[in-house]
Amino acid sequence: MTTSAKAKLMRRLNHSAVLDVVREHSPISPTGIGDCLKLTLPTVIRMLKELEGEGLIRQTGLTQASGGRPRVLVEFNPSNSAVIGVDLSGAKMYGAIADLGGAIQEEIGYPYGQETGPHLIERLEEMIEHLLQAPRPAGQTIRGIGIGAPGLTDPDQGIVTLAVSLGWRNVPLRDILQKRFNLPVMVENDVNLEALGEYGFGVGKGVSSLVCISIGTGIGAGVMIDRKIYHGFHKSAGEIGYLLPGIDYLRQIYPGFGALESVASGTSAAARLRAISAEQGQPDDDITADTVFTAARMCQPWAVEVLNDTINYLTIAVSSVSTILDPEVIVLGGSMAVSSGINFIDPIKERLQGVIPVLPTIVQTQLGYRASVMGAIMSVLDATTDHLAINRLA
Repeated sequence: MTTSAKAKLMRRLNHSAVLDVVREHSPISPTGIGDCLKLTLPTVIRMLKELEGEGLIRQTGLTQASGGRPRVLVEFNPSNSAVIGVDLSGAKMYGAIADLGGAIQEEIGYPYGQETGPHLIERLEEMIEHLLQAPRPAGQTIRGIGIGAPGLTDPDQGIVTLAVSLGWRNVPLRDILQKRFNLPVMVENDVNLEALGEYGFGVGKGVSSLVCISIGTGIGAGVMIDRKIYHGFHKSAGEIGYLLPGIDYLRQIYPGFGALESVASGTSAAARLRAISAEQGQPDDDITADTVFTAARMCQPWAVEVLNDTINYLTIAVSSVSTILDPEVIVLGGSMAVSSGINFIDPIKERLQGVIPVLPTIVQTQLGYRASVMGAIMSVLDATTDHLAINRLA
């Protein structure tokens, strides 16, 4: 690497690190930033001037240093710009516009109905257009658009590689939306964005490593290590819906979903109840996962049995994640964790007691259905500031 290339890399690292510290610890003095990052004061001041010029930070008065002169404090400036985030997973398309601090200024949901394929892109563009027209503070700019898509994505190319539930394969979504709106567009797996949202704004704020397990129509996981999403070699890290719960699941095909999703998702719970109803001569195609969870809360034996089986299989997934990655925090999210009214965490921990070397820290999402949109803020902020992550604990 040439001297100029090294200098450029160091400048980028310093810029990213100073922004992270100010965002996480506002208000803070330049001296405090330097102490945190082991940077010289001139370097910190230079980075702060750049960030202030970009509208990302602002000065916020003086504080009396002990035994010395008053010091200028700086803070993150979240309201200067906003991000549009859209989550394409679940039963409806959900979108919001929020400032960089996560304050939502407008949000909207479109039920999917029977729509799949190219027509969904038109609905997505309509949603983004609606959010662009929403009232916002004077002078606030739109920094970019972040999209969370279910299934496999290539974030480097902005392509939704495979989203079975949407009827999409190799859709160049970033190029389509950038051409339409002339804004930076980030395309990511929806659960990866959930993990990023939990890190930036939720229960995982500031942790060194985090896995977000989203349980709903399907099952997926977002993996964050040292501030960055881990995508894996084939961009398929976290696709835990394809975990095999046992040897009986080998040499089988699971159209549209994986083996774990066939026994532990909301879709599978509803399917089991429909099968039970059919066996009893009372077929009901309108049964949903909510039907199962409502009955389980009422302690109906068949529903409790379905729920216990679901928790058993989810425990296998949590055990796999914990023993392979050993994250600081595992976050349970998705519609089943948020709106079912069922406590999944305690039964999972009880089943794992003494089974694995270290019992993981498992917490429930605080962001709920907004987690992917919060992750979109982080994704767009990182991309538009050319962010590089460093492990400040090293």
